[in-house]
Amino acid sequence: MRLLVLLLILGCLSCSRQKEGYTPLWDKGVEHSEVFDLEQIQLSGDLIALTLSGPDTYYEYHGKELGVHFLLCQAFAKHLGVRLRMEVCRDTMEMKRRLSAGDADLIAYPMSADSTVLGWRVAGEKEALETALNDWYKPVYMKNLAAQERSWLSQPRVRRRVYAPMLSSNAISHYDHLFRQYSRLCGWDWRLIAAQCYQESTFDPEAESWAGAKGLMQIMPGTADHLHLDRRDMTDPAKNVAAACRYIAELSRNFADIKEQQERIKFVLAAYNGGHFHIRDAMRLAERDGRNSKRWNDVREYVLRLSEPQYYRDSLVQNGYMRGSETVEYVDLIQQRYQKYRSKI
Repeated sequence: MRLLVLLLILGCLSCSRQKEGYTPLWDKGVEHSEVFDLEQIQLSGDLIALTLSGPDTYYEYHGKELGVHFLLCQAFAKHLGVRLRMEVCRDTMEMKRRLSAGDADLIAYPMSADSTVLGWRVAGEKEALETALNDWYKPVYMKNLAAQERSWLSQPRVRRRVYAPMLSSNAISHYDHLFRQYSRLCGWDWRLIAAQCYQESTFDPEAESWAGAKGLMQIMPGTADHLHLDRRDMTDPAKNVAAACRYIAELSRNFADIKEQQERIKFVLAAYNGGHFHIRDAMRLAERDGRNSKRWNDVREYVLRLSEPQYYRDSLVQNGYMRGSETVEYVDLIQQRYQKYRSKI
């Protein structure tokens, strides 16, 4: 009986506290009216920015995030001592809606036709963040980052130390034994792996790209993690080739809907270079236009078009802008070299 009376008293006290604006312990600190400004951003450790996919805003290139506005936003986040979390929206309406809803701290996007003009928008209540941005930003930052990106993209993707012709009429490279051994992991002709390796590194196990790819098959650090390849072993010839062949096998499974093997090989090569999801975007566009989405010669046209706004902003495209010309050339050159190797060995 005493226990029942005590519970009733506690219940009444709880109700009265809630009427007086009392916040229970599990909800403590959740103040919806509190402004999440600069101090809170720095405490959280993340600056959240919204943008659109595009060559001047944000895109991924061989595992590296690029776009002048992304780079500028990244530099600002570093200045604040926080990490940048860049999220890509479908259109400007989504960006503005999400910014108004408090889903992000700022919009990082050129709001004028001139992509060099900074037209970022900070969420209205974040006055300290806006002040910090205005105090930090100088027009020269945009110019310098644009020049830096152009420099990256204009130089060869891989710093090669050697250019390797065939060793003899019976040998392509010093690593033929590795190609023969590990090509079994993906079911490819070892000479095709050799042709791909030439395109990636010209058989230089120490080759490294400006984006961070390493080794004979130019594996990116993130891909190495995915494949459980220790980053310290990325330049080990055997481990690098083995990991690449496992990755090729994984990509082949991703394109299992392409039944014709020679066609599937071309799609896998394209995905190895440009990313599986971009190739799927191109396939959807090809299918919409009545083309054969399982035939590379039909899809390659749309891989190229993914660098054009009317295509990379299409509602069917889920992964935005792509530098497709390099991917198409990559597939072409490997196929040509493979035919040459087949005719020799």
